[in-house]
Amino acid sequence: MARPKPSPFDKVKTVAENRRARFEYFIEDVFEAGIALSGTEVKSLRFGQGTIAESYADLRDGEAWLINANIPEFSHGNRFNHEPKRARKLLLHEREIEKMIGAVERKGMTLIPLSVYFNSRGRAKVELALAKGKQTHDKRQTIKDRDWKRDKARLLRDRG
Repeated sequence: MARPKPSPFDKVKTVAENRRARFEYFIEDVFEAGIALSGTEVKSLRFGQGTIAESYADLRDGEAWLINANIPEFSHGNRFNHEPKRARKLLLHEREIEKMIGAVERKGMTLIPLSVYFNSRGRAKVELALAKGKQTHDKRQTIKDRDWKRDKARLLRDRG
């Protein structure tokens, strides 16, 4: 039996996942980016709060920004609490940003966050994907493939 492929990134605790992204888009390339967060944002993420379902990444002035990600206010935060849906800077190497800019401008691709997690060093990271949008017929084909895999596994399990 084939050994499962290890995850390319060291994910210790996954906080938020964009499960719909793999259905809505063809994932081309995946990057790991750090996030510039304030103290109360980190505390909210450690409690497992935060959503990236409707968020995306934007490239402005040679920098990457996470837009529309919701990290709710920390319950025990006082006047130093953060704004829940503010734009957060993503920490990437310059070469990675240039590669993303080229793909977004020339190929018409989109930057989508797949998950927010903490790595083994306790740093908050975002798994970013360069993706191309699917048409309706592509989504139907994805559903058919998923159903066939499920039925095939059921048949093999019953026979074996």
